Amino acid sequence: MVVTVSLLVLALIGAAAALIAAAVTRRAAAQRVDAALRTLAVPVAGARLDRRERPSLDRSLDDLERAVSVEHERRTEEARAENLLSWALGAIANGVVIFDDRGEIAYRNDPAATFLAARDSDALVEHAITTMAADALRGRGAERELELAGPPRRVLTVRARPLDSDTRPAGVLVVVEDTSERRRLENVRRDFVANISHELKTPVGALALLAETLLDEDEPDVVKRLAERLASEAFRVGNTIDDLLELSRLEVATGLATDRVPVAHFVGDAADRVRPAAEQRGITIEVERTPVRLTVVGDRRQLVSAVTNLLDNAVKYSEPGGSVEVAARTDGTWVDVTVSDRGIGIPRRDLERIFERFYRVDRARSRETGGTGLGLAIVRHVASNHRGEVRVESREGVGSTFTLRLPAGPGPVAVSREAG
Repeated sequence: MVVTVSLLVLALIGAAAALIAAAVTRRAAAQRVDAALRTLAVPVAGARLDRRERPSLDRSLDDLERAVSVEHERRTEEARAENLLSWALGAIANGVVIFDDRGEIAYRNDPAATFLAARDSDALVEHAITTMAADALRGRGAERELELAGPPRRVLTVRARPLDSDTRPAGVLVVVEDTSERRRLENVRRDFVANISHELKTPVGALALLAETLLDEDEPDVVKRLAERLASEAFRVGNTIDDLLELSRLEVATGLATDRVPVAHFVGDAADRVRPAAEQRGITIEVERTPVRLTVVGDRRQLVSAVTNLLDNAVKYSEPGGSVEVAARTDGTWVDVTVSDRGIGIPRRDLERIFERFYRVDRARSRETGGTGLGLAIVRHVASNHRGEVRVESREGVGSTFTLRLPAGPGPVAVSREAG
């Protein structure tokens, strides 16, 4: 009996010890969970203000689950924002490179990737990116313009800006922008202002001088000659202004007309406009017969203007007594309107520049014939507006052939002999 009681007492003592150990363990576990939550700056046990209150493991686990849920939502939101930012930076045309505070690349979009680990002229861009990023990490942002010979010739602007923090830059943002088109437009605008000033200054000055001379002249023959010269200069100024207005209208044209224009109609209209000037020089304009069913889609006025300028140039630069030929061919997809002459031709060195505004191969002859230097620029814009192109083949002293290529209109077409 005494042995039994002793064994029972020992069992009770063991059970009590086990309960005490379990309680101590749970309390220690709760304290560790609370400490971890405080490290995460998460309030523990709701609003546990009484520091004497013993921590509860269940309550601490509830707090831990809540903290994990909040942290998961925060990280999900950060990942979503990071993906959105990465997509936005990848969608822009400029190259973007982000360096961390150690100078290592943390991000780059696709346009920037072409400049990193590059060869040839692009290696200059990579060198500029790395050196400017190193300077920006020392707090010195910079901007540099690079001209790459190509082909094609490009102008790039590289900007490096430090990403500020409280003590030192936390990283660097480098942006590479292709400013080639902007530079080209600036050059075109500057050249245009200079050229138009020159083109108008010369005839306007001549008009003023002729008018002053005419006031003091009494000889009828001299007055007649001065008046003819005055009218010629006024006509030249008028042509220049008309061509400028036409070119300006073509450049700002937005919605192109979708009319089906028979090729025979706009070619015939253009030939009729130029024929009086051609007859004065004894030049014959030969228009090859074109079926009316051959059409293009576009603006009839623009098409007449383009062919008129091609014919006008052909007449002006042909020798008296010569001929100018106009023909139209198609392969079912494209319509080629060709204007050929047997005039003085164009030197090879000038072929790539003749479509520039105010560019003249022979300035003396242009002044003599009243050319403005804008005709071929108008032709190029008309071709571009109609999703076509203009080509030229020429040999000096032999003649020139200009081809205005336009998309063929819908419906049946007359296929050329060559295509047939």
